Parts: sequence; structure tokens; C-alpha cells
Amino acid sequence: MRKWFHVAFIPILLLSLVVLTACGGSKDAAGSSGGKSNELTVYTALEDDQLKAYLDSFKKSYPDIKVNLVRDSTGVITAKLLAEKDNPQADLVWGTSASSLLVADHLGMLEPYDPKGIERVSPEFRDSQSPAHWVGIDVYETAFVVNTVELQKRNLPVPQSYEDLIKPEYKGLIVMPNPSSSGTGFLTINAFFQLFGEQGAWDYMSKLHENIGLYTHSGSKPAKMAAAGEYPIGITFGYRGVTEKKKGAPLEVVFPKEGSGWDPEANALVKKKEIKPEAKVFLDWAISDDAMKEYNKNFAIITVSSVSEPYPEEYPKEPLKQLIKNDLNKAAKEREQWLAEWDKRFSTKSEPKS
Repeated sequence: MRKWFHVAFIPILLLSLVVLTACGGSKDAAGSSGGKSNELTVYTALEDDQLKAYLDSFKKSYPDIKVNLVRDSTGVITAKLLAEKDNPQADLVWGTSASSLLVADHLGMLEPYDPKGIERVSPEFRDSQSPAHWVGIDVYETAFVVNTVELQKRNLPVPQSYEDLIKPEYKGLIVMPNPSSSGTGFLTINAFFQLFGEQGAWDYMSKLHENIGLYTHSGSKPAKMAAAGEYPIGITFGYRGVTEKKKGAPLEVVFPKEGSGWDPEANALVKKKEIKPEAKVFLDWAISDDAMKEYNKNFAIITVSSVSEPYPEEYPKEPLKQLIKNDLNKAAKEREQWLAEWDKRFSTKSEPKS
């Protein structure tokens, strides 16, 4: 069995907000209905196309809790959370990289809380402290999304490994996320350091850079660009590749032979003067069987394995074995240095920030 740890990640993007609302009043932690309208502000980096089904599931159990949802990429959500350190606005964070939540935790911004049923969550995907400072719900991992039609036009094979990506025939054909602004980008370069060592990772990324056409600020965008044929190969995460393929794009989703970088999507209670009972209710629901079944429709790895059911066939047959062995404590220590050096070497190919 491979071991999993956690890592700090501090993104640098500016904020853009999408506010979605699930309407109603509240139930307290015991499940009784409250007599007044209660609202929660929830920060999330979960994908737009997942949220309606997830919130519909919550509303079935708690129709009286109003959820004001602030959704953006991992980098934006974490930057907002950190900027509000002295005046926190969110009641909780839902479905944001555990590596990012650890940054806030190091600054004393998270309130320890064990959601009901936490003992069901695999230990490798939740905080080791008790009470827990963060709890994972699913795991996302590095994948290549390859437009087979575009590669056939160029008489090129589908890359199956990181080593394949640095072959000269793929020059200018690859798009990947910027690790300074994308959680997917960071977990991917972290995989290079874990797999190839410090100098080996820089040597590898220098060769990969020769083949990169663009670094995006979104982890999903490389998959969408590959689906549209803008670039034949997108380095992204498994879920987005699978969803784009299901839409009918001529894609192959490849999980690299060497193993995938990864991070849990996780939840945490924000430390503030008033901790709302409804926030704890939401976190209890967020690791319930009902919630896990919804996550499992999108991800091969959920953190409560007893609930896991068959997942899309595009994922590996044994998805846990696809995850690399990570010393993410080292990544936490080296993160700032890695990103500063990455920006200096490679950011000239990044798309403009919006």
C-alpha cells in the first residue's frame, strides 16, 4: 500500500466570484428545524457542473439552510481566504485542495471539528489531528487529455507517460496549468519532484517547456482546449478529461505510466468569532453516504471507501495504485522556492491573468 501525506500550497490569483444559492432556513446539529432563516457562506473550488447535484442532495435533507456559495479555482479561493484572515467571511470551505487548506491551518485560520462519521473516512485522506482540521471527500489526479484526431493528422502516437511528453515531435502541442495559480498544476509539478528528484525535475520541466504552447490559470482549461482541437494534448485532471470525452470530443484520457500527482478535495470549518451550528451540519452532511454517492459519480476515488461504487471506465481499474508515493511534507517545505524558480524559468508562456 502506498502512503499519502499532505502539503501546503499558496496560490496567487486575484478573485472572481460566482454565487449560487440553495434556499431555506436551518436544522440544528440534532436535526430539529429552526424557526428562523439561517445562512451559510461557503467557499468552494468544486467544478461548476458538479455543484447543482451536490446542493440538491443537501437541500433534500436540510431545506431550511440557505447556502451562499462562492465558487472559483483553488488559487482564487485560497487567495481570498488568506486575504480575509483578520476578518473571515466564509463559514466553511468545501471541496478545496487539502494542500491549500493546510496553508490556512498553519496560520491558525481553521477551527478543529470532527464531522459525524469521520471514522469512516480513510485516514490517509483526512487530517491526522483530533479533532481534525480538514477532512477529504474525493481525490483528483493528473491525467493527459489527448485529441486523437489532431494527433492522427500529424501522424503522432498518443503519449502514455511523462517521458513521452518531452519527445521533440510534440513541440508546441501541449498545454498545461500554471502551478502558481492552479492546484492541478502544482500537484503535477510536485509529481515531477517526487518521481525524478530535485535536479531531475528541473531538467525534465525544461525539456517539457520546449513542448508547451501555453500555461493556463485553470486546471480544467487544458482539457477543454484539447477537446476543441486548439492543442492536441492537455495536462489536466482525470474528471475533466472524462467529462469532455463524454460530450463527444475525440479524446483519449491517459493516466501516466509513472503515476499521477494528486490532492484530496477537502472541507474545513473557518475559525471566527461566531461558529454557526449550521456550518457543522453542512460538514456532517458533506461526508455522509448521500454526499459520497454524488461525489462518486464524478471521481474514481472517494474518501469513504465503503460507499464507493463503479466509476467511469476511463479511470484505471485500481485507481489508488495510480497515485504516486508522495513525501508531501517535503513539498510543503520547498513549495515557495519551487514556485519562485518555476515562475522565473517558465512563466513567459503563461496566458494573461484575467
